[in-house]
Amino acid sequence: MTRKKSPAPKAKKILGNLKKNALQYMEGRRYRPMTQEELQDKLSIPEQVKPDFHQAIQELIQENEIEVHSLKLQLKKPPEEVLTGIIRMHHKGFGFVIPDNPSQCPQDIFIPKHLTDNAVEGDHVEVVLGSSEQSEKGPEGRVVGILKRARKHIAGTINQITANAEIYAYVPLLGTTKTVLVQTTSEQTLKVGDRVILKVIKWGSDRDPTLSELSHILGHISDPKIDNAAAIEEFDLNGKFNKLAIEQAKEYGEKVPLKEQKKRVDLTGLETFTIDPDTAKDFDDALSISKDRKGNYQLAVHIADVAHYVDPGTPLDKEASERCNSTYFPGFCLPMLPEELSNHLCSLKPDVIRLTVSVLMDFDKTGALLKYEICRSFIHSQKRFTYGEALEVLEGKLKSKHAKALKLMVDLCHLLKQKRGERGSIDFAMPEAVLVIDDKGMPTGVKRVEYDITHQLVEEFMLKANEIVATDLTLKGKPVLYRVHEEPSEDNFKDFLSFARSLGFQVPVKPTIQELRALFESAKETPYLHQLSIGFIRSMKLAQYSPENAGHFGLALEYYCHFTSPIRRYSDLITQRVLFTNDWKEIDFEAIAEKCSEQERLSFRAEQSVKTLKKLRLLAAHLERDPNHEFPALITRIKPFGLHFELDDLMLDGFLHISELENDYFIYDEQRNVLYGKSSGKTHRLGQRIDVRLVEVDLIQLESRWELAGANVKKRGSFPKRRRR
Repeated sequence: MTRKKSPAPKAKKILGNLKKNALQYMEGRRYRPMTQEELQDKLSIPEQVKPDFHQAIQELIQENEIEVHSLKLQLKKPPEEVLTGIIRMHHKGFGFVIPDNPSQCPQDIFIPKHLTDNAVEGDHVEVVLGSSEQSEKGPEGRVVGILKRARKHIAGTINQITANAEIYAYVPLLGTTKTVLVQTTSEQTLKVGDRVILKVIKWGSDRDPTLSELSHILGHISDPKIDNAAAIEEFDLNGKFNKLAIEQAKEYGEKVPLKEQKKRVDLTGLETFTIDPDTAKDFDDALSISKDRKGNYQLAVHIADVAHYVDPGTPLDKEASERCNSTYFPGFCLPMLPEELSNHLCSLKPDVIRLTVSVLMDFDKTGALLKYEICRSFIHSQKRFTYGEALEVLEGKLKSKHAKALKLMVDLCHLLKQKRGERGSIDFAMPEAVLVIDDKGMPTGVKRVEYDITHQLVEEFMLKANEIVATDLTLKGKPVLYRVHEEPSEDNFKDFLSFARSLGFQVPVKPTIQELRALFESAKETPYLHQLSIGFIRSMKLAQYSPENAGHFGLALEYYCHFTSPIRRYSDLITQRVLFTNDWKEIDFEAIAEKCSEQERLSFRAEQSVKTLKKLRLLAAHLERDPNHEFPALITRIKPFGLHFELDDLMLDGFLHISELENDYFIYDEQRNVLYGKSSGKTHRLGQRIDVRLVEVDLIQLESRWELAGANVKKRGSFPKRRRR
């Protein structure tokens, strides 16, 4: 029998040194799991020694010093429970993993930026929980493996072409710190500013770039017509409807059949109209109101009966369940349902018969609910009001036969608002900056839409209808896709209270609901209401869908669901189905709740990205016309390194670093939450009004650079150049 020879002393010494070097490097604080090839590159192992290095690694594995997980080397650790789930990324780089099996971890797992293991939005990952105490963001963990990538293609914009023809792209999905290298063929020509779809060849690591090849060019960043199309690709939204879904929608025709009307309650005799934004085409809801001799109100909220047209498992249902909601870009809507339904047969347009689900409510003279009925009906709307037109009627500037009904709605709205306030719901009446877009996709201005009484009355009536439907289904023992909103964490709420005090408001350590309402009432007389409202909303947890009822903290309601917008929300369509059928066993409420919540967040991110780009386009045009223009702004946040502000007209955030303030050395006073100049004593505080001047706009990375207007301030240069890693 031949015995295996022991390694020669010199070879043994080399192996020992290689093992020692590998372990020392892996024990370092900055080490992240990597492949053997990556490790030998980091250790600069010479080519002739690589076979010895391979043997050293194998011996370390056999000696249980290190282990291999997902082809990556890491130190041997005590057994850890590995969970799997889908990661959702924040634009700042951190993420949350939604566990596949909630019984293993009922909460989403917070993943710090440096522990994401290069995962991207939607990836199916393996994660282990940290041993430290739970943070305010929930249980903390780290990604240890990527089971399946969510996508093979990414969207970006070419932002650099080097002298040696290396092409780099900025990909919003990966953030500003991730380098993306683009490979092209000799026939493909790219220039800085081209918006592209890239096929990922290699995702890379924290230190190595993502390698990609060009799939196709969408257009150039200078062309505003492609903003929406680019966002649809970037956020992987469904841009086109399946042919079968469109055919199914067309099969319903343009009119409601008489035989269907006979099965329903005829409400065409009611005075009925809609109130919607100027550009709306998908009218989900219509209203009717009257008042009897006793002073009681009869309110009817009519909702488009989308469930009648969209049966489970059909092509239309499959499309709607994938999209989960309509996405509203400036000047453009990506609908959940084909236009044949969303803008026509389901839309509650005037002067045509439409199928509806009506919630008929009686209220006494104090706004207390006396009784209600939910029925399948059909209506005939007499008028399509915009919010502006309805307000003009109420103010006496426009004559209308519906003026009396509108005034009754205002009266009932005030009563319902009072009831809502009594139970602890805080009322926010924040204006909205609506972009005006021309037919070329270019923003031409901003229209400030105030949250006036017409918006408020529609909201109050929809809230009441949603509450009644959720309560009715719950009491009948039917499953509900609840809209839940949990209480804020104690730490987040403390931060909000500190913020309120820094604005000069007197707030108790543990305020009651009534004291919080009083805070916002007093804020209405100050310039701080908008920022206080934003701060309060930021302290809240995100509302989401769930088959388990956790109540709605923001509305102070025990039972609440979404029911009033089935044309644009799949959750509402599901609620309609449950209302009029007992066959819900095939509905996976847990999966639908998760999907709807995810898609809602995704659509919001897509919408905000386009809104920001359009606002920056508007600013860039302004800069070209008048580079010295001064914009009024309000300081919204103070940080040790600078201050954040919001432009009055655009409602767009900006930032000034302390080095770019007045010619002084600024110090952060944490106690007072102010920045003050050491020599001048100049102070910058929350809520302070300032004038700023635009320096530069970067449409590719959605950034703007600003300087403080006025004398004795430091001047800014251009955007800093980012070094490639």
